Amino acid sequence: MQGSPVHPLLILIGCQLVFTASDFMGRYYMKKYGFDLSMLTSWWFWIFQFIRQVGMFGQLYVFAHLPLGKTMALLGALSIVLSNVLGFLFLREVLSPVAYLGVALAVIAILVMAFR
Repeated sequence: MQGSPVHPLLILIGCQLVFTASDFMGRYYMKKYGFDLSMLTSWWFWIFQFIRQVGMFGQLYVFAHLPLGKTMALLGALSIVLSNVLGFLFLREVLSPVAYLGVALAVIAILVMAFR
């Protein structure tokens, strides 16, 4: 797919958004129903799996266009940022100032890795 009109970094951000959405879904239903064998027959589990597969295909696309180290560093930093922002906004999770300093460092890492 040489010359693709979509920049791999945008695909990577989209993948992490998809993964984060599925993480929130998993957290919600696991907290509600618990972790046991019956989850394998539940509708939410298969939707969760489908969402994660969509993210994985995007991630494979990015692996074909960016170095592995850069890809994984960006995914990790994006995960930290998105999880904390969404956790704060929707789950009312408040972290310590030191933890938010770590999130700020992750933002700096995203900027350095994305633009260098």
